[in-house]
Amino acid sequence: IGDWLERWAQKAPDRTFLVEQTNRGERIISYGEAHEQALALAEGLLSYELSPDRPLAILATNSIDHALVMLAALYIGIPIAPIAPAYALQSTDYKKLSHSFRLLTPGLLVVEDGALYRHAVEQSLEPDIPTIALRNASPKMRTVRALRGDGSRRDAVRAAAVRVGRETIAKYLFTSGSTGMPKAVINTHGMICSNSQMKRQVAPFLADEPPIMVDWAPWNHTAGGNSNLSIILHNGGTLYIDRGKPTPALFGLSLELLKRVSPTLYFNVPRGYELLIPRLAADRALREHFFRRLKFLWYAAASMQPATWFALERMAVETVGHRVLTVAGLGMTETSPIALFGNVHASGPGVVGIPVPGVALKLIPHENSFEIRYRGPNVTSGYWRDPAATMSAFDGEGFLRSGDLVSFVDLERPKAGLRFDGRIYEDFKLSSGTKVSAGKLRLDALDALRPLAEEVVVVGADRKDVRILVFPDWEVCASTVGLNHTVKPAELAADKALRAIFEERLARLAPAGAGSSSRIVAALLVEVPPSSAAGELTEKGTVNSRALQRNRRELLDILFGDSDERVLRIDSRNLGS
Repeated sequence: IGDWLERWAQKAPDRTFLVEQTNRGERIISYGEAHEQALALAEGLLSYELSPDRPLAILATNSIDHALVMLAALYIGIPIAPIAPAYALQSTDYKKLSHSFRLLTPGLLVVEDGALYRHAVEQSLEPDIPTIALRNASPKMRTVRALRGDGSRRDAVRAAAVRVGRETIAKYLFTSGSTGMPKAVINTHGMICSNSQMKRQVAPFLADEPPIMVDWAPWNHTAGGNSNLSIILHNGGTLYIDRGKPTPALFGLSLELLKRVSPTLYFNVPRGYELLIPRLAADRALREHFFRRLKFLWYAAASMQPATWFALERMAVETVGHRVLTVAGLGMTETSPIALFGNVHASGPGVVGIPVPGVALKLIPHENSFEIRYRGPNVTSGYWRDPAATMSAFDGEGFLRSGDLVSFVDLERPKAGLRFDGRIYEDFKLSSGTKVSAGKLRLDALDALRPLAEEVVVVGADRKDVRILVFPDWEVCASTVGLNHTVKPAELAADKALRAIFEERLARLAPAGAGSSSRIVAALLVEVPPSSAAGELTEKGTVNSRALQRNRRELLDILFGDSDERVLRIDSRNLGS
């Protein structure tokens, strides 16, 4: 990875590498400047004697300073462990943060803001571990200036860089922890570099023209920190660090940046595109600016609804006269991350593409789908200090068990790609012992309810039937039934016209004779959206179903009660009359 920085510092030293917005205005750093500053920081890192057993832990949002520290460590073969800021800032017990530190035994911690993270660090980290703050260092912390060398150890930096190879551990990236405490996935330089080359081969234009991206995806996740950042660094591109998020409250920051920057490729989760589309439709100047030099749109983390897909396609044609390829990928932290990727032959709502070059797939029949398993140079060797989890992650032939379910778009044309059908861990059994493919049911329900609903959670484990919690887009709901957008959710949830629309759409999901595992019999419109602070939302904006059900048991009591008027009762037998 350090070779990428070295190459572009020599080949295009003045080219813009990273751009961020700060309180003082716009900050820009070129490849030449980033290379020089990273090497200076690497000198300081050498003195801490960091290693795989004593890595560099990082608690920070995306920023230029974060990138420089990260690149300095990677350049000289020090493993980094970027940890989700939410573990420190959206928690009161710091369980996941403490777990992360115990697992890693870091030799050094770098935090973005000393004042902001001080309490969490004091409660979670062993007191003898040094901490460096990028700004606002507390009395017990050191400033980032203490890391910057004076050039006297540059030969030692070069010598350390020469020793970095394919098997050198680059990162420990944590899984989401949706089914337990997060596991630290070993990511080597070889994994990350091979995956970046795979992307180059499926998108050759990346090497032909330096890519320009506007991106919010956090670097403590594989999509932002491995895939998107590698696209830029490997190909000498420019990354505009987006302070926004795909949420109604923060998406305005993303829009402000998109008004100034025309990307050549754009990544987001489906929810981000759902927020973007009405803004593009209402603002011709923004629409023309956005599509002006766009090569392709890419999404991950969830399935995109057909209405969203076709709206993007239609706007592209109307704006620039041609389609802009919209593709999805499928992978995981353990595949660093891309294993499947779309193309012109394998593209469409819900389609996750075909294997990227170098990746072998194994498809294991599972109900009406296939569990997908991976083997390739981008696949991890396992989980740090967790031999039991590592052993269970691989089958007898060395394929990684993903837990993801797929099906063929067209069995007669494999090149048409695979469709995402959900995840095995989402499945559950009813009290009758009947298995429910909850992931597929969720996608079907969302498809039926959009744009009225932003998310649904399928529930019914150990119950007699399947029901769902619905998180509506209340503004869209109000508009649909002719009410003002200021009407409170409780009033909307009781509106007879709106309830009838939800009931009719859900009733059409399954015929009257469908079995209990594929028929949703009731729904509840939930007034309070999923909470990031409570662990109900991941940083990617996806819902952690288990955490939500654990936190909101009272909703399940209402939903599975027999008499509460708030519950929507769904009977497909009444259709067509």
